[in-house]
Amino acid sequence: MLRSSRSKSKLRKPKLPDGLRIYAISDVHGCADLLQQMFTVIDRDLTTIGSRRAIHVFLGDYIDRGPDSNRTIELLIERGLKHESVFLRGNHEAFLLDVLQDPARLNEWRQFGGLQTLTSYGLRPSLNPDPAEQAELIQQLAQAIPPHQMKFFQGLRPRFVCGDFFFVHAGVRPGVPLAKQEENDLLWIREEFLLSDDNFGKYIVHGHTPVQQPDIRSNRVNIDTGAYATGNLTLLTIQHDNLLAL
Repeated sequence: MLRSSRSKSKLRKPKLPDGLRIYAISDVHGCADLLQQMFTVIDRDLTTIGSRRAIHVFLGDYIDRGPDSNRTIELLIERGLKHESVFLRGNHEAFLLDVLQDPARLNEWRQFGGLQTLTSYGLRPSLNPDPAEQAELIQQLAQAIPPHQMKFFQGLRPRFVCGDFFFVHAGVRPGVPLAKQEENDLLWIREEFLLSDDNFGKYIVHGHTPVQQPDIRSNRVNIDTGAYATGNLTLLTIQHDNLLAL
């Protein structure tokens, strides 16, 4: 049941097309074991849905902070080969691609949990690498990431729309039509979006900002429950106009 919230225009209950079920997960952050557990839950549920079409939607931030980014990406790729899946870009994946182009941003990446990603690919960075060491380390990372994983990173989408739902990593900028949203906002926005009671035109499903439990509101739902810190990875199931967060 969606909680009511003040809005500048009336909000109706969002719906998916009939015969469709969506499984949404956000902010795995290298927690491969938790992701595998969620796949087990989904597989069990898939046996109950009959002929309904099922879509997996992953909202980004698959890497950094947690212990096994490399394995997480492998699990996602394997899942995508077996099930209809949508993979969105998070700010952490965008930053990884930026670092691969500009090794000078390595120290900045460390603050986002990039060290854990480096070690998951078998690299052992020093504490204070000089520019030459940074460049060498990023070159080693580029070589360590398998081509199929690089293709995965480069092919991530900024958004996904289905029925009355708009899936995105971080959120949207209030007052800007969904079709004209800038990718930087889709990946990074926080307060302006989180404090808004606007009717965005679609119901926003997002992560990016950790919450203690899924935050279901009348215009959006946040399913980032800080898996790498809490051990709690949330699965959101949507069918018709019903939302269930596990």
